Amino acid sequence: MFCPDCGTWNRARAVQCTRCSGSLPEVSSAPIEQPDAELSNLRKASGGRYQVMRRMGSGGMAHVYYALHAQLDRPLVVKVLHQHLARDAEMRERFRREAEASAQLYHPNICPIIDFAELGELVYLVMPYMAGGSLADVLVKEKTVNPTLSASICAQVAVALDYAHRRGIVHRDVKPDNVLFDEDGHAQLTDFGIATARFHGRLTRTGRAMGTPHYMSPEQAMGKMVDGRSDLYAVGVMLYEMLLGFPPFDGADSYSVGYKQVHEQAVPPDQVDSRISKDLSAIIMKCLAKQADERYQTGFALADALLGYLGANPATPTELRSATLSRRTANAAVASL
Repeated sequence: MFCPDCGTWNRARAVQCTRCSGSLPEVSSAPIEQPDAELSNLRKASGGRYQVMRRMGSGGMAHVYYALHAQLDRPLVVKVLHQHLARDAEMRERFRREAEASAQLYHPNICPIIDFAELGELVYLVMPYMAGGSLADVLVKEKTVNPTLSASICAQVAVALDYAHRRGIVHRDVKPDNVLFDEDGHAQLTDFGIATARFHGRLTRTGRAMGTPHYMSPEQAMGKMVDGRSDLYAVGVMLYEMLLGFPPFDGADSYSVGYKQVHEQAVPPDQVDSRISKDLSAIIMKCLAKQADERYQTGFALADALLGYLGANPATPTELRSATLSRRTANAAVASL
């Protein structure tokens, strides 16, 4: 059984926890199912530094666990690379690079990496627990997000991307799953696992596209080299989906979605739903330009356009404050360089 105090796995008949010596609840019979082997290994590997409580979910690359810092009682998230991927040298390196890239980015709208470890086939990183969940969670529950809140969230993401781009890091996988919220609703960008940086060579061979097809820029879908403007295309896709409940391009498989990203024009949001502001629709369509030179050239330029929209429309104080604070903080940081 798991100790209710520290989360350590103990034998079913144990009276006291082997780690914290706390009393364990009585059980009438041995458990039918064996404990999660990965969870048990993770608890051992952390050496008592983290109390790993439960698995929260799984993604394409990793299992995600909820944990507490043993000494500080701080809630954390532990991402553990899937074991079959940990055996793949390239995927293992990609996961390590997520930790390395994020560790070099100190920004209020970028989720920091607290720790990273490789122990045999157990590869994991530790991040703060974001109580507000992800933008993907919001879209699953609500389907759409109101225009001013959408603009505020994307302005914060754009500011975070500008910071990363100025340091030579291109995210390459901006999507709702990778936008998290703290308990006050401030947005933080996460998962730099396939980021391209100045200080790294290419992990993937030429012509191989990595990312999520629905949010890929045309150049990324073709496997070409990308820069920060590719991330801004993805922000445009994300904003489109937040307003309408679906992305601009969909298809039966990743190939068909990628083909549309390259060859088809998105229908402007205000033509799909006349309630959407033409100004906001124009911002989105500029992000979705097929040619990178026709998009916003920096994250700041996109953030300023979204702030202009917020200033001209009745946004809540929280929405306006979050976006404005991110931009002002960025201005101060740039001025100090």
